[in-house]
Amino acid sequence: MNRPDQLNAISSAMAVALSRATAEIARDEKVRAVVVSSSNERAFCAGADLKERNQFSEAELLQQRPLIRAMFAGISLIPVATVAAVSGYALGGGLEIALSCDLIVADDTAVLGLPEVSVGLVPGGGGTQLLSRRAGIAVANDLVLTGRRVAIDEAVYLGLVDRRVPAGQARDEAMALARQIASNSPVATRAAKRALRLGADRALGEALELEHAAWQEAAMSPDRREGIAAFVEKRAPDWPSG
Repeated sequence: MNRPDQLNAISSAMAVALSRATAEIARDEKVRAVVVSSSNERAFCAGADLKERNQFSEAELLQQRPLIRAMFAGISLIPVATVAAVSGYALGGGLEIALSCDLIVADDTAVLGLPEVSVGLVPGGGGTQLLSRRAGIAVANDLVLTGRRVAIDEAVYLGLVDRRVPAGQARDEAMALARQIASNSPVATRAAKRALRLGADRALGEALELEHAAWQEAAMSPDRREGIAAFVEKRAPDWPSG
C-alpha cells in the first residue's frame, strides 16, 4: 500500500487497485505466498479515507460500498497464505485488511483498533466477524463497542497478532515467514488453507470432511510423492506443482 501522505487511507481508487492486484495474484499459479505491507512505517493503513467520504452523498456512499466489499473479499479469497506486515497504525479498515490475512506480524510501533463507532459507523470490512473469530467474542465486544486503540503489548496479550518484532522489522519478518510457507508443497498449502478457512465455522463432522477432501487432494498429487522421496533421500524437495 502506497499512499504515504494519507497514511494509506482507503479511497475508492485504492480499493479498486487492491481488488485488481488480488485478482491478478489469485490467477497466478506461480505465487506461493503473499505479504501485505506498507511503503510507510508510520502506518500500515489508517482506515477509510474519511476526507473523501465527507464529500459523499448517501447515494455515493452506497455506490462505493461494492468497491470496498470487493477489496476485502479479494484479500480473503487469495488461495495461498497471506501475511500482514503491520507497522504503525492499523485502524478501522486497516486492521480489517490485516484480519483478512492468514497471519499478522506486527512490530513495536503497531497501534490497532476498530474506531468506527466513534464516527457513527460499524466496521464494514469484516471486522465484527473476523476479530471475534481470531480473538474471541469478548475481545471483539470490547474493541468494537468502545472503539479504543491498543498498542503492541495489549495487542499481543489479546491475541490480535501472531508474531511481534522490534520496530522496523515487520516486513522482513513477514517476508521470512512467507518464504518458509512458500518452501512447502504448493498443492498442500493451498489445500490446507482452504480446509482451515472453510472449516472454521462448520460443525466438526462437516469440517472433518473438508479436511479429508484437502488431504486427498494433496495425497493424490505428485507433490506427495516428491515430498516423501525428498525426506527419505535427505534433500530439499523439487515440487512438481511449481
